[in-house]
Amino acid sequence: MSAAGWSFVAPFLVVFALMIVTPLVYSLYLSLFRNQLMGGTTFAGLDNYVTAFSDPKLWDGAGRVGLFLLVQVPIMLALSLIAALAIDSGRLHGKEIFRVALFLPYAVPGVVAVLMWGFMYDDRLGLTGSLNNLVGFALIDPYTKQWILTAIGNIVTWEFVGYNMLILYAALKTVPTEVYEAAAIDGAGQFRIVQSIKLPAVRGALVIATIFSILGSFQLFNEPTILKQIEPALISSYYTPNIYAYNLSFEGNQVSYAATVAIVMGLVTAIIAYIVQLRGTRRDA
Repeated sequence: MSAAGWSFVAPFLVVFALMIVTPLVYSLYLSLFRNQLMGGTTFAGLDNYVTAFSDPKLWDGAGRVGLFLLVQVPIMLALSLIAALAIDSGRLHGKEIFRVALFLPYAVPGVVAVLMWGFMYDDRLGLTGSLNNLVGFALIDPYTKQWILTAIGNIVTWEFVGYNMLILYAALKTVPTEVYEAAAIDGAGQFRIVQSIKLPAVRGALVIATIFSILGSFQLFNEPTILKQIEPALISSYYTPNIYAYNLSFEGNQVSYAATVAIVMGLVTAIIAYIVQLRGTRRDA
């Protein structure tokens, strides 16, 4: 590569090395040590990884996040796809207002969104309490161990349906109008157009949205952390792997093991995201 080429690439390489490579290398370095109350920091080799793979707290949180991923992500993406198809259909009146209204929750800061829903879930002062009083029994009770994960999923869905809808809607707008005209001439109805034209058009965007959603699910932190301030008994210190790593590092002073937990979950996330991408690419081919 010429000097001119390197001058264009150099800023990206510097930022990539400082912001991506350096933290990863440092985390790997930390994970090879053990923090002890007596004796300070000592070299541990791969002992932290052996401990992590047999740590019930880590895998309890990972299992909870996995369940969240399997249930919440399909529901959220299905709602996003339905919204994108409705806006693109041309039969929805006021689609610009509808599109902005769906995207607006994504513009709300995450902390504000969780606090808002957190107080709506309150059985005494919130909307949940009003509904329960109206019907005369506990119709909705988000602040229980059985429903708290569903309540978190509802918040995340509310926040990100609009974001994913825009990704899918942008993919739909790339379809030339001539394709729809040809389908109409051939006598294709709306259902056939959706099945044969629109769904194949959004497949690549749907894979991207799925990968983003997988990454977001494994990074679940803000929602349970803030709800823990409202209902401390429902959210444990290892409710998700991110919360577990945070508490290990900042409250337990186990920085090295926290780095190990982060690396293990990063690898799990990367493998799952790669499998999804690989399957999506094969279907496109």
